[in-house]
Amino acid sequence: MAAVGGGGSGAGSCFVLGASGATGQALLRELRARGLFARVTLIGRRRLSLAEESGTAVEQVVVDFERLSEHAAAFRGHDVGFCCLGTTRSKAGAVSGVPGPLAAPQRGHRAPSLRGHGAHAGRGDGFVRVDRDYVAQAAELARAGGCKHFVLQSSQGANEHSRFLYLRVKGEVEKLVQAVGFDRCTILRPAVLLCARQEFRPMEWLTQRVLGAVAWLFPTAYSVPVETVARAMVASVLQPGRGKVEVLENKAIHQLGKAEPQLGT
Repeated sequence: MAAVGGGGSGAGSCFVLGASGATGQALLRELRARGLFARVTLIGRRRLSLAEESGTAVEQVVVDFERLSEHAAAFRGHDVGFCCLGTTRSKAGAVSGVPGPLAAPQRGHRAPSLRGHGAHAGRGDGFVRVDRDYVAQAAELARAGGCKHFVLQSSQGANEHSRFLYLRVKGEVEKLVQAVGFDRCTILRPAVLLCARQEFRPMEWLTQRVLGAVAWLFPTAYSVPVETVARAMVASVLQPGRGKVEVLENKAIHQLGKAEPQLGT
């Protein structure tokens, strides 16, 4: 990818959605450490407290996801978009009401449609709005703003036909993002994320403790550190794509996240 440099000689621009989350934080650290982009823009609900570092310029744009189409300027002029946006049903409970419509289609671009993706079943569910609707809106705005490569963090087992809400929503958003028509779309499907969260999620904490031990025997099967996911997201940009849409399952994430990628041609 010609717009991206290596070895601290970054050029071009990228944006990050979900930089406040565990994977997003790891991704931002990786981007700043590698200096692959001249400018990194964080798009979110609030400003984050960031340590001062030389090198990569980090900008922050605060948006209202309920009125995302009014923030189209935040998505313009980026070569790559990274999306780690996601939440839990309990945390999203504060988001109430009926999901708003997707961003109005831009000329020459067809907005993704929720028809056939549980548009009515998810009404009033903040989790669906954040993990599916907000992501689909952002993808459309990014494509209209010139973004060529969209990198999406999804989940192992994502399937739009799943009877489990979480996996179904992840499968739905994968399909919606692919339909936007990026030059390249990379979808990562990590298993259980190993990280140290600021918030306490009891079941996730227990799962991590169990899988932390299992990982010694089966390191790529059931879990993956968020740092590995972040490195894989960056590496996917540097390496030549395998088709317009590439889906990386957990084992591939481990492999790509351990590699020191070289700039593709």
